[in-house]
Amino acid sequence: MRELEHVRNLGILAHVDAGKTTITERILYATGTTHKRGEVHDGTTVTDFDSQERDRGITIFAAAVSCAWAGHRLNLIDTPGHVDFADEVERSLRVLDGAVAVFDAVAGVEPQSESVWRQADRHGVPRIAFVNKLDRAGADLDAAVASIRERLHPAPLVVQLPIGAEDRFAGVVDLVRMRALTWVDEQAHEGPVPDGLADEARLRRRRLEEAVAELDANALEEFCEEGTISARTLETALREVTLSGQGLVVLCGSAYRNRGIEPLLDAVVAYLPQPKDLADAPFAALVFKVVSGATGRLTYLRIYSGTIGKGTTVLDVGARRTERVARILRVRADRHTDLDRAVAGDIVAVAGVKGARAGTTLCAPDAPTLLEPAAVAEPVVSVAVEARRSADTERLLAALAQLAEEDPSLVVRGDPETGQTVLSGRGELHLEVAVEKIRRSRGLEVSVGRPRVAYRETVARGVSGLLYRHVKQDGGAGQFAHVVLDVEPLDSGFEFHSAVVGGKVPREYVRAVEAGCRDALSEGPLGGHPVTGLRVTLTDGATHPNDSSDMAFRTAGRFALREALRASEMALLEPVSEVTVTVPDDTVGGVLGDLAARRGAISASVAKGGTVVVTAAVPLAELFGFANRLRSRTQGRGTFTARPTGYAPAK
Repeated sequence: MRELEHVRNLGILAHVDAGKTTITERILYATGTTHKRGEVHDGTTVTDFDSQERDRGITIFAAAVSCAWAGHRLNLIDTPGHVDFADEVERSLRVLDGAVAVFDAVAGVEPQSESVWRQADRHGVPRIAFVNKLDRAGADLDAAVASIRERLHPAPLVVQLPIGAEDRFAGVVDLVRMRALTWVDEQAHEGPVPDGLADEARLRRRRLEEAVAELDANALEEFCEEGTISARTLETALREVTLSGQGLVVLCGSAYRNRGIEPLLDAVVAYLPQPKDLADAPFAALVFKVVSGATGRLTYLRIYSGTIGKGTTVLDVGARRTERVARILRVRADRHTDLDRAVAGDIVAVAGVKGARAGTTLCAPDAPTLLEPAAVAEPVVSVAVEARRSADTERLLAALAQLAEEDPSLVVRGDPETGQTVLSGRGELHLEVAVEKIRRSRGLEVSVGRPRVAYRETVARGVSGLLYRHVKQDGGAGQFAHVVLDVEPLDSGFEFHSAVVGGKVPREYVRAVEAGCRDALSEGPLGGHPVTGLRVTLTDGATHPNDSSDMAFRTAGRFALREALRASEMALLEPVSEVTVTVPDDTVGGVLGDLAARRGAISASVAKGGTVVVTAAVPLAELFGFANRLRSRTQGRGTFTARPTGYAPAK
């Protein structure tokens, strides 16, 4: 069994086009896992193996690969950068021990960089940073680091100094060991620090020592006694501040030119955490991904404790049923190697587990354990889908059910009013990819309706003293519940309070009233949309000695709040996204006009090297078709990203 101290489970996180997949490809090449470099633009990458990923040139599905470096096993997950697939990132982060955050040396921190950073914060995942694309015109390591400090608020600890700039970028000075690393014909060469950079390297090494001494007690002690910090102490301190989250080790390079990958791998081994040693505990694992394809159904697991072998029987805790593991596979994107067993700390795929979904805990049947799954965000965009041939309707429903099983952020439901099947997800691209996957994998012809956004309703002005009496008597035990509610606006969410005194409504019935009120939130009076942003207070009530029950008070709570909402002044809320558009400066006028026509509120416009970066808040409903319009206005030179920021009153 490989010692857990020699295992690293890490993810690659970044904004779209920062170079995540290229870095993953170079890691596989550097570790000898592949013998030819894959390129995103050629559609030859290992991790972007899905046909849609290769056609679109973006990562859509998180892909796991395994490789070895310096005696360590690296289990690596390449995650999507597009905001529509943020839930794929969320599920991956839940099972990772560490991550490499990738930043563009020209753009610095971009909108989705912030989003994935916050996701990693929520899961407490230690990170190191890699500033990529130093070979590009306008690349600036110091500016990129400044944007990391200003927008993400870590303490950046820059451990490298670039040798050369832009198209003359040739290597880095390792400030920890004070040596130069250069790449010639893609081969790394170690040597002394160039004379022209010696003074700058000494200055930056001193800054690094001072920054680390402020964060680590052992480093501070050595710094005070010796006036400097040894490479060994510095490496130990950098690891400690990385694990604690107090500091962020920053490296740099150019993945496309294969410069900087070996030091990055060394940093992964040196600074990112190892799995906790729980190999002797009962088996417990979390499912983070399910894929059905030509090779059958594969369930991807992160094993947190114990050992699993071929033929092992495991318990699906949520479904309360046992499953038998037929195969265990070491994963390398769409290629796999059979294993006899896997242990705590491993990320593997298993075959034979038929019912588990993402978020499911699998464990030893005699030691039930429940692991917390990643949160699933609510869908904000919906489309109606139907098979063009009625004979294919059942096949389409089966395909949609499988999609929702593989991706919990997709929701499939029937519309009772129209009889249509509705597919809901995180964005227009998310739904496009889902429908296209059905077309390609099942050979189905599918019709798709115009996208619709998920509105919400809220209370603008509430009511007081709404009385509702629920009385039902039809033979036998009756039902009786009397409640009085106050409803008032709230910034967000739902709150319920009881102000009943004197025991007029017993505590167990108060809980039933709250449950009934929550039932009523599913449909508001304006258009049947979910309701949010209200506080409900139970102020009075009455019971019957024989006919009162939990069911009676739950029913009373539901109907009372429905009546209260109809009596209140309600407002419609619509989802809003922060849109960041990067366009050539000669096309910015038309783009600003288009954003204004889409009810966009411009918050910033910054000129940067012949381009203008515009930031605006735009209603999600107005963004449909924006990508095509932007390409047309900018002759294909403009790009944009959008990330949901919440709900705002619809205008």
